[in-house]
Amino acid sequence: MFGLGVPELIVILVVALIIFGPGKLPEIGSALGKGIRDFRKAMEGGDKETEAIAPPDAEAKIATPEKDEASNSRA
Repeated sequence: MFGLGVPELIVILVVALIIFGPGKLPEIGSALGKGIRDFRKAMEGGDKETEAIAPPDAEAKIATPEKDEASNSRA
């Protein structure tokens, strides 16, 4: 896809090791992995955890108090 082979990946890894050091390299790899995983979940159509927190009818429940206020002001 990008023409990256084993030699190119080794050069990138060595440069990253020199720049960030051996202590930060695992943290950077972990953050990059989480970012890619979240991106893939977003591309697949949503996050099931978010849907569990905010069900589709949550908007109707939020809109209900506004309707109550409108009916109170008419009375």
